[in-house]
Amino acid sequence: VLAARGFTRVVTGALSPLEQGGFLAVGFDVAERLHLLSLDVSTGLPPVPAGRALASARRADQEAVVRVDRSAFVPFWQLDADGLADALAATPDTRWRVARPASRWAAGQVEGYAICGRAGSRGFVQRLAVDPACQGRGTGRRLLLDGLHWMRRHGVRTAVVNTQVGNQSALNLYRQVGFREEPLGLSVLATGL
Repeated sequence: VLAARGFTRVVTGALSPLEQGGFLAVGFDVAERLHLLSLDVSTGLPPVPAGRALASARRADQEAVVRVDRSAFVPFWQLDADGLADALAATPDTRWRVARPASRWAAGQVEGYAICGRAGSRGFVQRLAVDPACQGRGTGRRLLLDGLHWMRRHGVRTAVVNTQVGNQSALNLYRQVGFREEPLGLSVLATGL
């Protein structure tokens, strides 16, 4: 069906090792390996670091958010407007926050953003990106902790996040906040059609 619609390649979502068997058996290959990390948010969380206030994202921020996403991720992981909409709709409750530049002339610009979601007592760091020109200023940490505190206030007990194997800066951030790596990671599989 996908080939008939003109697609030449198909990619899965992130799958656990138990979910991969059927795909591998019919010719899918591992396209990306991911670390899977979890955090008990019902215990103490570090405070959100001081800094410029974060803001709720608006529809008008979509273009700037997609630009940040494209600058922060390699092409395989970049979101377009449809991918952003999918991320925002992935969970029943979602928190979408942005960090804006300090200067007044920068209206409509975004330095970084986070999409966090929850379903019952489980929370998800769905997307976290900071413009590479703005990294190293604590923006990612502020966005992450803002989302984790939101989860905690809404009854989340465990939060999960995944990140590509090789994305050491993201892995370090998650570990510093208290995330622990799960023994089994995830993989994204792909095949040509």
